[in-house]
Amino acid sequence: MRAFIAALSDDEQTDLVALMWLGRGDGTVEDWVDLRDEAQQHHNNRTASYLLGEPLLSDYLEEGLSQFGLSCAEFEIERL
Repeated sequence: MRAFIAALSDDEQTDLVALMWLGRGDGTVEDWVDLRDEAQQHHNNRTASYLLGEPLLSDYLEEGLSQFGLSCAEFEIERL
């Protein structure tokens, strides 16, 4: 997982952090631009460690996606 996150572009890592924050309740979909801007300001080379240090990461990412009307299952189907 650490290698997967590290292989993401800076923009993709920023989106992932912002999505986790959204799912954690740090904002709403209407706040997405602000959440993303804040994630971009704090971006560094420790993104994987930061995300993997969050015990509820998968729950937060799932909740963040649901706020956009998406689900993890939809992404799995699209990849197949």
